Amino acid sequence: MFVLEQEEPELYDRIQEQNLNRRYELLTNCIEIGLKEGATAFDKYMLWALNHVAVANISQFGGRFREEPIYVGNHKPPHFKEVSDWMDRFISTVQENWYIWTATELAAYGLWRLNWIHPFIEGNGRTARAVCYYLLCVRSGSLLPGRKIVPERIREDRKAYERALIAADRAWDEGHLDFTAMEDYLAGLLQAQLEDEGLPYQGS
Repeated sequence: MFVLEQEEPELYDRIQEQNLNRRYELLTNCIEIGLKEGATAFDKYMLWALNHVAVANISQFGGRFREEPIYVGNHKPPHFKEVSDWMDRFISTVQENWYIWTATELAAYGLWRLNWIHPFIEGNGRTARAVCYYLLCVRSGSLLPGRKIVPERIREDRKAYERALIAADRAWDEGHLDFTAMEDYLAGLLQAQLEDEGLPYQGS
């Protein structure tokens, strides 16, 4: 069951908004588990769950890795037959660098790499932003305070976000793993969140 935006735009928008709130509730549960279990809590099952909630009732393929080609502007994600392998590598890289990289480094890598792989049919950006915040919080050791959280700030600052994604893509194409532009971008957003009166998240 799903709703087409072209046929029911108001219902579609309302479902998206409700999905956003449900995704945050699920994300906070995931963070609570991650704070207790550490690096091993970050797995594909969590990613599937976050994606499923993000696109519930607006996509039929939520929570499943894509099995068809997908195109994202000038970026050509990996062939769908390679998605599972790339996701295993992605998760392994996060786990192996858990205590080596800082919270913002892990979050920057997660945000960029998940967008680069584009493993889902729908909701890749939403899932990547949720993963980014999960990594920020769990690696920092707490559910971070602030009235407006980093994923919401990314949505409001898309041009800088897209520039950081492109910078990391270009570095990868040249044979380098360099997501420093994304890390700098996220560090600024995180600082703004923490300085925003220290109030808990109040929903979008």
